[in-house]
Amino acid sequence: MSEWQRLDRRTMLVGPLKTLRQILVPALAALIGVGTQQPRWLLFAAPVVLVGAVGIGVLPWVTTRFRIAGDQLVVTRGLLNKTRLTAPLDRIRSVDLEAPLLHRALGIQKVEVGTGVDDTRIELDSLSTAQAEQLRNLLLTRAAVTPDPADDADVDTEPAPRSPDLARFRGSWVRFAPFSLGRLVIALGALGGLSQFVGDVGIDFSVDQEDVQRIESALLLVVVVLLVGGLVVWTLLSMAAYAVQWWGLRLFREEGNLRLTRGLFTTASTTIEEARVRGVQLRETALLRAVGGAELHTLVTGLDEGVYAVLPPCPTSETRRVGDDVLGDPAPLRTPLTKHGSRARRRCHLRGVRLLLPAVVVALVPAVFFSVTPVLPVLVTLAVLLVGIALGEAEYRHLGHALTADHLVIGSGVTSRVRTVLERGGVIGWVVSQTWFQRRRGLATLVATTAAGAERITVRDVPLDRAITFADAVVPGMLEPFLVSSPPATAPAGT
Repeated sequence: MSEWQRLDRRTMLVGPLKTLRQILVPALAALIGVGTQQPRWLLFAAPVVLVGAVGIGVLPWVTTRFRIAGDQLVVTRGLLNKTRLTAPLDRIRSVDLEAPLLHRALGIQKVEVGTGVDDTRIELDSLSTAQAEQLRNLLLTRAAVTPDPADDADVDTEPAPRSPDLARFRGSWVRFAPFSLGRLVIALGALGGLSQFVGDVGIDFSVDQEDVQRIESALLLVVVVLLVGGLVVWTLLSMAAYAVQWWGLRLFREEGNLRLTRGLFTTASTTIEEARVRGVQLRETALLRAVGGAELHTLVTGLDEGVYAVLPPCPTSETRRVGDDVLGDPAPLRTPLTKHGSRARRRCHLRGVRLLLPAVVVALVPAVFFSVTPVLPVLVTLAVLLVGIALGEAEYRHLGHALTADHLVIGSGVTSRVRTVLERGGVIGWVVSQTWFQRRRGLATLVATTAAGAERITVRDVPLDRAITFADAVVPGMLEPFLVSSPPATAPAGT
């Protein structure tokens, strides 16, 4: 691809349709605002808008060029204001392919090239399927030839050969969708729209006194129906959204890369260089854990999204199997964690209670300012203590750390249980901090800084001596210049 190339000709169909879709809502709003007395200029507006949309849509095909010149990807676009984007091939971290429904119908794909610099991505919309695959393979192959010195020095350039297929989508996985709280927003939005519809319906609730009991029974039935209906809506919508997003998922290895393809209507393909995967993160929310489900994410260096989901909510056994394969070691996701002791447990209990203290303050307001009986504040206080201690105990059960031959393992979370696994070589520094309360109890917060994931992994409320020992064991010698050694003992005089 050393010669200048254009986008596919079919982009001249996609561009106008995309432009018309963007101006459709403002145009309808303008027509509704004008009302029935439509001026004559509207008769000429539609053709002008149509021609303008076609012109704007065709412009990318006319002005966009790209090629691989030497060791750089070069993209130029723009008619009056020319823009030239260049990306060294050794800085290319990912090449993602995406095909919305219209693109799939036309046989074209959108290519997004990530360089790991902020959120900057080079986008080429649209290329033919064959051209997109050729460009992706060429960029990833050329990028892997020369390792980037800015990345970790110990990145493995020749990963051990393992099974190419790691996971495939199974229809039975959709049963986990209702237990993912992230999709609850969809159901709540639907219920909100239903409540507005019910509010617009005029119902006369004026009844005689003798009908009160019948109304109470009817209201109870309505509440039950709404709860069951809400549960059904939540279940159906979450399962449908899950299937649309993850249908056809395939996670496999391809020439030293991890490749993930998925999507029912919009297909997406993401490629991650396996040598840059520095660990994994296993997440089990409270609801998913109750039905034996979990999610799996990878910790990657050099990508805009350092924590990348590779498995949706699915059986925990499946996430552990895939995690073991990615890590090349079954120990980190199964090794027991070292607990932090009774002082850390008390800190967890206090955090849980402190989180709910505003509820006690709210309950005290009626008793203090309106002379209401103090029964409510007492009950709320007892509830806050019980729930806070329960939350603290859940946090402590998830809290811990461990060390294997090649990885450090951190357990965290309150209602969700999160196990983070990071390669020892991925740690580039340590931060040890103590609050005033932690100093009183001999505890510390240990933070491992890394180029992968969220760039920091936190171990909370570790006994100070244990934190220093753990950090020194992960990367021997890193903390040695900062440790104060005891002076050698001198022999008593006269001996």
